[in-house]
This record gives sequence, structure tokens and C-alpha cells, in this order.
Amino acid sequence: MDTLSYKTISANKATVKKEWIVVDATDQHVGRIGSKVAKLLRGKYKPNFTPHVDCGDNVIIINADKAVLTGKKWDDRVYYSYSGYPGGQKETTPAKLKEKGEDRLFRKVVKGMLPKNKLGAQLLGNLYVYAGSKHKHEAQQPKSLDINSLK
Repeated sequence: MDTLSYKTISANKATVKKEWIVVDATDQHVGRIGSKVAKLLRGKYKPNFTPHVDCGDNVIIINADKAVLTGKKWDDRVYYSYSGYPGGQKETTPAKLKEKGEDRLFRKVVKGMLPKNKLGAQLLGNLYVYAGSKHKHEAQQPKSLDINSLK
């Protein structure tokens, strides 16, 4: 009997197959789409998921300006940042982030759902957010994905 026939396969940078995925954010809730995109970036939907390796896909979010927040969250939700200096605490709302750029809100939401280390920063670099339906990644032949089909 061969006792080593069942080996755990650990992915590395050379064996990972990264794909390009397009996600449409039209009439989608920001938090729901953010959690699913974070899982796609991390590679949690793949059978060869390895926690310490970037084995996720490159994700393109289009129509980010048409994403929704329920209730009064555009103005009532507050994000705090602190510089470390006295009087250095700043606050912002999702509406202010959206004014600065459509990608800022999605980047903040997805960043909070990724690991807080070098790998998380690297994974966030695989996220591309566009306000309209046009993007500049046609050369990568991205696949369109219905985000509601994922769990």
C-alpha cells in the first residue's frame, strides 16, 4: 500500500493559473459585491487555494457608479482615519469617497476584507474599478461573471 498517494498540493507562484474576471456592479449592494470580490481576489473559490500565495484572479468592476447602499448609509456611515499626531483624526463618508473617485469606495470596502499584511496589499493591486461600462483590459480577454451566482 502506497501511503503517500494522497499528497496535499500547495500552490506557488509558478503553478497558479490567474484569470481575468469582469463583474458588473449595476444595482448591486456595495458590501455584498465587495465580499465576493475579496474572495475572488484571494482565490477562495479555487480548489487549489493556498493561504500564503496570491492564487486569486484579477477582477475588473464596471459600472461602479451604479452600485447602491441601502438606507441613509451614504451620509450616516463614517470612516475614520488617524495619522498618529494630535488632532490627526479625520472622518469621511461614502458620499465623499464617491465624489473623489468611483474606485475609492470599492477599494476601501474590499481592502477591509483582505488580510492586513503584504499579501493583502498585493491582492488589492489585482482589483480594477471603473465608473462606466468601458475598461482598458480587452486584451486580457476577461470573462464576464454574474456575482449573484457565487456564495
